[in-house]
Parts: sequence; structure tokens; C-alpha cells
Amino acid sequence: MLFYGMHAYGATIWKKIPFIRLLTSFTGGITVQYYVPIHLTILWDTIFILPVFITAFSLLSIKYRFRWRIVNGLTITVFFFCIGAINQHYKDIRFHSQGIRALYHPNETVVATLDEPPVEKTKSIKSLATISVLSGTSIKSLKGRIIIYFKKDTFSSWHYGQQIIFTKQLQPIKNSGNPGAFDYERYCLSQNITHQVFLDANDYKILPTNQTHYIKQFIFAARDRVLAILRKYIPGDKERGLSEALLIGYKDELDRALVQSYTNTGVVHVIAISGLHLGLIYTLLLLCFKPLKKYPNLKWLRLLLILSGIWSFSFLAGAQPSILRSAVMFTCLALAECLSRRSSMLNSLAFSAFLLLCINPLWLWDAGFQLSYTAVLSIVLFMRPVYNWLFFKNKILDALWKLNAVTIAAQVLTVPICLYHFHQFPNYFLLANIVAVPLSSIILVGEIFLCAISVFPFIATLAGKILSWMIAMMNSYVERIDRLPFSVWEGLYVNTAQVILLYITLAFGAYWLFEKSKIALKACLVTALLFFIIRTDTFFIAAMRKQLVIYNIPKKTVIDIFDKRNVLFVADSSALQDEYSQLFHIMPCRIKNRVRHVSSITTPTNGQYCVIYDSLRILFLDRKTAFASKIKKLTVDLVLVSRRATTDFDQLDQILNIRQVVLDATITSFARKVWQKHCALKKIPCHDVSYEGAFVMTLR
Repeated sequence: MLFYGMHAYGATIWKKIPFIRLLTSFTGGITVQYYVPIHLTILWDTIFILPVFITAFSLLSIKYRFRWRIVNGLTITVFFFCIGAINQHYKDIRFHSQGIRALYHPNETVVATLDEPPVEKTKSIKSLATISVLSGTSIKSLKGRIIIYFKKDTFSSWHYGQQIIFTKQLQPIKNSGNPGAFDYERYCLSQNITHQVFLDANDYKILPTNQTHYIKQFIFAARDRVLAILRKYIPGDKERGLSEALLIGYKDELDRALVQSYTNTGVVHVIAISGLHLGLIYTLLLLCFKPLKKYPNLKWLRLLLILSGIWSFSFLAGAQPSILRSAVMFTCLALAECLSRRSSMLNSLAFSAFLLLCINPLWLWDAGFQLSYTAVLSIVLFMRPVYNWLFFKNKILDALWKLNAVTIAAQVLTVPICLYHFHQFPNYFLLANIVAVPLSSIILVGEIFLCAISVFPFIATLAGKILSWMIAMMNSYVERIDRLPFSVWEGLYVNTAQVILLYITLAFGAYWLFEKSKIALKACLVTALLFFIIRTDTFFIAAMRKQLVIYNIPKKTVIDIFDKRNVLFVADSSALQDEYSQLFHIMPCRIKNRVRHVSSITTPTNGQYCVIYDSLRILFLDRKTAFASKIKKLTVDLVLVSRRATTDFDQLDQILNIRQVVLDATITSFARKVWQKHCALKKIPCHDVSYEGAFVMTLR
């Protein structure tokens, strides 16, 4: 059911969508507990007191209950707020009494069980694992997971459930600390991952035992079977990689440049398994089991078959938040149909979000989770008004316009989140979606057909070639759109306050359009004005900024010198040529600082003094260095130490007055210890970017 009249959102509709109100207070509790933890005693006491308060309130006369009905609503709101906060605390693996952070001690013997088939990366082999530690003669299982990186040339053909043993110390997963960078630590926490370890050939031993779970074993076996079929019958690396992502969400063989093209054109949702895919699967299941609808006695069998299909596909696709949200929502719709009840789409959406956040509260910060829900909510609220803009008698044109109306409606509420996470907007999203969405749906059905008839090699080979041609055609179309002038509007930075103001502006604006409310129009203009005031202020701050940033990028020396909205990029040759590192580690900071122009130079040679900005003196050291004696002691603002840099510190102290030492991300462990010891002895400030994050200095 689509709602487009704002009168529908009055008191009557709120009674039909109770989970919207419950979800709001529940997510509020999760958010507060994550950023400003409330003591559990306070939360539990509040939960036990509130039912007593509600019971006492219900004993009042009707007159007082009606007069103070808002108190009853606030009580329920506080109750679910506390439930959300408690759920966040107990589901957060960092605070689990049996978690790795609580029970693991350095140098303990670790038994790791591979939790999934290992994946080949550029320089290593990556796998997720659960662990146990040997404590005396007993084995103690720990909650949570770790990431294991194996050296590539030492990797064996292992499998899910394989066990290894090692003593190398686990390292906590930390953010890079680069300004504006992706919060990798929170992303890992959402998957219950807290530590990582890098293993060489001599660091571990393979155990003869396996530890598997039959459901996971079945899922991985089914996934491998599907991948084998696609790899056998679909020719072309790019086409095969996209077919794997499209059908089961397997993205390890996706072409990176192709993914960027899909992102730039606003059709990356085609690759990411989401409600679009599950909606198509649900429709196919309804068609397949439509004959059973004639027999009322078989309605529960029909429901069971439909739900089995939905959840089998969801787990086969990796059980990501976006697909789980859709699976829960379609389950609610299927149950409502079976019970002959009309279900509110908004209530089903809120209910599914509530269930998922009960399972994992940290999904609230997952970009895919946020985009998935805002897209569906936006379609529910705005698809009908947008569709009513134009009328076509021709059924084909009408179908095309309906598709575009869905695309436009989905953008309304997803744009603020896209700007916040990705800092860009696809200008030709309509042009790309009008072809990519229907074509990808046909390809998805074709891939299911291919898997079904794979036992007939001749037919499967023909089907694979047709699918490969269709995927190549879709890829070519998306890449051509991406190459058009102004295909993507880049460098769009909005902070959290601006995102909130954008949503408030959209809410008042929609209410004004639907209800012609002058108050809503004024409120819309006020919030829009506040948004632009904050945005203008960020440009003003950027125009005054004079700052040095030394980034934390593994095995690279990278410096940005910000002078107003211009930046001088000082880096070693490998960093200057590594576009991916620049995009992932450096660009977020530059976008945040509103950079307009970039000039670059290679880092100076070892032992060279360099005046980079005004009177700022930097000494670059990257290997063992001997200094000539000077009559007058020289003041150096910053010594940047990298790689194997060591020196005669007595000589160094005689000729230099050092104000700050920075150890970059390329320094060896031996050189790090030597410099840290010397700086501590001489009381020189020392910043290690590998452990403390990027070094930021405000320039005079």
C-alpha cells in the first residue's frame, strides 16, 4: 500500500504503524549507549520501575488517563529506549565477558578455526576465524572473530572449518586515524571482529582436525556449486565477476574499475544484493506456487515453500543486512497474505528493522543498512506522487515512466546518506537505471535458469553465452554513461548536523507540498537556511586553514600541506602512483577540507632539510645517517622518520634542536623502538602514526 496523502499520517495511521514509534525510541537507546554509555544498573532499575508506573497509571480514572495520556506514551518510549541501550551493551562484543578483548592474553597459544573459505587478496590470503586459547590443559573458546592474513606464497588449499595453531600475538583492529577516513573498526565490530594477525609459514601449524557446522557447510557447498556453474558457462572475466555478484553477492572477482563505474552512475545497487533481487525472487515464487492458492487447505504449505525459497536465497547470498531486511519484510508480507490481513508496508519495514537491530545493533551504522531502509521508505512515501506527474496511455511508456518514478522516489531520502558516506552524486542516475535495472533483472532470472539446466551442457553453454553478451552490453552502457561529461558530482561533503537538517527540510518540504501548509513552508525554509549557514561556515574555515597532515598509510610516506583551499602533496614515488591509496586514505581528508587545487612533489632525499611552508623546517630521515658538525645549533620543527632510519643521537643532539618527531607508517620495528626510547629520554614529543593515527599540525 502506498501512502501519498499527508492526512494519512495523522493519529489514525500512527495506531496502524506502532513499530515506527517503538523503533525510534529503540534506535535512540542504541545510539546513546554507543556514544555515551549509561550504567547498566540505571537501565535495569528503570526497566523494572516502569511497569509499576504503567500499572499505577492504568488504575487512574478515565478522565485523568485521557488528560495525562502523553505520560503513558513517554513511559513506553523510555522503556524501549532502555531496551535498546541494554541490547547494544550485551551485543557489543567489546564488552562480552567471554570476548577476545576480555580473556585473550599476549603470547597465549591460539587455536583458530576458519569461519569461511579463504579469499585471495593482492598480497595475501584473507580468512575470518573463530578462536580458542590453550589455558593450562584445557581449551577455552572465546566469543568474537579475528581476521587472519596468510603470506601468499605459504598458503595451502584450505577450506572452511580447517584448524591451525599459533602463538603469534593478536593485534586489535584500529582505525587508520586519517582525517575523514572510513571507520573500519566499527565496520569490523558490526561483524563481531575485534583482532587480526599476519602469519608467515613458520608462524603456524595445520591441525588434522576440522570443526564445521552443517548449515554453514551446506551454504558454502551450495555457493561453490553455483560459482562453479557460472565460471564454467559464462565467458569473460568482467562478465563472470559481475554475474557472481549479481546472483549470490560474491564480489571477490569483481573488476575494481567496473565497480567504480557502477558507483559513479548510481546503479551500484544492481551489484549489491538487496531488496531489488529478493523482490524479484519473491515474485517468481508467487508465480511458481500460484496453483496452490486454489486449495485453501494447502495455504500453509504454499507459505512454507515461499519462505523456504526466500531464506535459502538470502543465506546463499551471504545474509547481508540489506538482504536480511528484505527477507524479514517479505516474510511479514507473506504471513499477512496467508492470514488474509492487509499489512502496512511502513509497519513491516519498521518491524524488520527492529528485529535486525535486536540481532546486531551495530548494523544501525552500516551504510548498506541505512541506504536499504531509506530507499524502501522513500519509495513507499514518494513513488505515487512522482508517478502522478506524468500520464501515458501507451502501456510501454507507462511502464518505463513507472520504473523512472521508482528510481526518482528512491533518491529523495537516500541522497543525504549518499552524500555523507560517498561525497558524490550521480548526475545521470536516471539514464543509467532505465537500462540497468530491467536488464539486470532479466540477467538474474537467466542465471537462475542457467543453474537449473546446468545438467544439460549444450543448453547451459548457449544460455551462458547469451548471459555473457547481456552482461557485457550492460557493462558497456554503464561505462559509457560514466565517461559522459559531468557524469558524477564529486567533492560533496556534509557532516552529521547537515544530514539531520537535510532530512528535517525534506520532511517539512513534503508536508508543505502535500498539505499546502504555510507553517511547514516556513519551517522548511528555516532549516534549509540553517543548512546553508553551516555549509558556508565549513567553506570559511577551509579558506583559513593552514595545516600539515602526515597520513597513516601502510608502507608509504605521505604528507599533505594545506594552505587555505590548496594542498601540497609530498609523497614517495609509490604513493604518488597508487591511485587506490589516494582515493581511500587521502581524498576523504581533502574533500572535508574543501581542497580546490593539488600540487605534488616527491619526498626529499635522506638527511635533507626542507622548508616546505613558510618557515616550517622538516628533516627527512629514511636510513642510517651521519651529520656534519655545525657551529650553530639548528632548530628543526619536525623530524620525519621512515624505514630504517637511525643515527648517532649524541651527534644529533649537538647540532639540532628538535621540536617534534613523527614516525611514519614505513618505519621498521627496530628503528621505532630506538627513536621512541631516545625521544622519551630527551622529552621530545614523538608521534607514531601506525599506532596513534595520522599526525596533524596547525601551522602558524
